[in-house]
Amino acid sequence: MPLLTALDPLLADRIAATLGVRPVAAEPLPGGSTVAVLRVDLADGGRVVAKAGAGPLLLEAWMLGELARHSALPLPAVLHAAEDLLLLEHVEHEPGPPPASAQLHAAELLAALHAPAWPRFGYDRDTTIGKLPQPNPPADRWVPFFRDHRLLHMARAGHAEGTVDADLLRRLEVLAGQLDGLLSEPRHPALLHGDIWTGNLLHRGGRITAVIDPAISCGHPEMELTYPTLFGTFDDIFFRRYAELAPLDPGFWNDRRPIYLLYPLLVHVRYWDPAYAEPIRRILDRYGA
Repeated sequence: MPLLTALDPLLADRIAATLGVRPVAAEPLPGGSTVAVLRVDLADGGRVVAKAGAGPLLLEAWMLGELARHSALPLPAVLHAAEDLLLLEHVEHEPGPPPASAQLHAAELLAALHAPAWPRFGYDRDTTIGKLPQPNPPADRWVPFFRDHRLLHMARAGHAEGTVDADLLRRLEVLAGQLDGLLSEPRHPALLHGDIWTGNLLHRGGRITAVIDPAISCGHPEMELTYPTLFGTFDDIFFRRYAELAPLDPGFWNDRRPIYLLYPLLVHVRYWDPAYAEPIRRILDRYGA
């Protein structure tokens, strides 16, 4: 079978040398915003996922390893990791958002992930969300950590590169000064996957078969639960099951969730489209910032 054009011959040679088996075909997969992502069929009938290019691939492999050590999340095995090539186990899955039974499974997985108490917020090293840096200095309080190392970090980095205008930055800084009265501290720091949405949840047969593309840190579980509300990843069935296992404090949905949405929206402003600034402005309007 000839190589498809999606697989460069030099990359094919490298995969063959690494795995000891020759690639015979490749197909692009969704999610290649930072590096090329390919499903690679091998001559022995096996299949792997290859991520190739200039990206934080060693860091991604390390984050998957951390989740494997500290959680029961289903994760793809790391077969090879280098600065410009990451080879992962290919996990069979079905297209589209997770159905109800898989949402129930996701709720159980995330509640279990968030249950153990970690000693502090942040992490042992800085991480990324996609290609964007996430600083993770150790912190004893959540609200200052979120303010300085999530909200203001992402806003000021966007301003420095020209994706966040001066007025938007000013308004975000005004809101940042009010966060002690708007957000609350969690019961304990919790390990977060950091980027839960439809594209990062693989499912099959009504179960979550793999969680991919982590952006880990220790933080407030409310931050984790906010991400999938941005694009409707989960229905009420997920949130009801999660709350049965890990009750949500009053005010999450109406008071605090909009503030946490600012972070993924800023990521989208920087990563994809300045038009995501408009929902940010609407949230700021709501809080008088």
